[in-house]
Amino acid sequence: MINTSDPAWRAVSGRARTVLLAAPRSFCAGVERAIEIVERLLEEHGGPIYVRKQIVHNRHVVEDLETRGAVFVEELTEVPPGATVVFSAHGVSPAVRAEATARSLDTVDATCPLVTKVHAEARRFARRGDTVVLIGHAGHEEVDGTLGEAPDRTVLVETPADVAALPDLAQVSYLTQTTLAVDETAEVVAALLRRFPHARGPGSDDICYATTNRQRALSAIAADADLVLVVGSTNSSNSKRLVELASRTGVPAYLIDDAADLRPSWLSDVDTVALTAGASAPPPLVDEVVEVLRALGPVSVQERELARETIRFTLPGRVR
Repeated sequence: MINTSDPAWRAVSGRARTVLLAAPRSFCAGVERAIEIVERLLEEHGGPIYVRKQIVHNRHVVEDLETRGAVFVEELTEVPPGATVVFSAHGVSPAVRAEATARSLDTVDATCPLVTKVHAEARRFARRGDTVVLIGHAGHEEVDGTLGEAPDRTVLVETPADVAALPDLAQVSYLTQTTLAVDETAEVVAALLRRFPHARGPGSDDICYATTNRQRALSAIAADADLVLVVGSTNSSNSKRLVELASRTGVPAYLIDDAADLRPSWLSDVDTVALTAGASAPPPLVDEVVEVLRALGPVSVQERELARETIRFTLPGRVR
């Protein structure tokens, strides 16, 4: 909790505030599934259970699993031969799977089913002879995995300018990273279709339902707020997109890992706070932010639910 006797916090105390809670927020089905896979393996076998990369992009989730015996590694060379290793929710390339087999690793796949869908589309489009234009952020683990499905037939673009720089292509299809900003991605797709009118997209949106829902829910409240707070880690793509979305409305917006990241200067002259969390952020972190605001003065919490998420993904047979 904050130190309310600190002069900086005392200066913003005593004010009544309204907190607008976006809904949906926090964990999505793919994140819940990935975390549960690691938890069940730890319960059944104890540690260490190795995880390639972060299971989901959230510091609190990773640190909690580490205390229970999970070991997070960057590369499979850090995993002892024959050990159990979990592939993160972001997916991996066929080359990584082949390396795991070569090292006789016991693999458990926690890839989000919606990312698996994009991988399958990449393979299908490449098989029919298309150049696959992948819209996404360079260096993101999900993008690396998708690029690896058909590396000789896939090109990555991030902006309309990247589309303009593409060479002439005869047969084009496109896919997107699942955690992009909906409005910005639409601009890139529009640029792509202007350049290649016959380009074919996926049968259904690649940007996942959870990313879309969280962006729409925040859009519905951001304009009514003096400040937007997004709970999530700095390496979380969908969390960063929420901050960017709010900033485009002209409202000050900040990404915070937890309540400890709050700064008193942000709350000066603020009556209404819009609060949400990225899909990989644990729900209790949102509650902690509300409690810190309550410590500063009376708080009225209003939850505005834009959609209700009922999707659940089946666990792999290995841990069911």
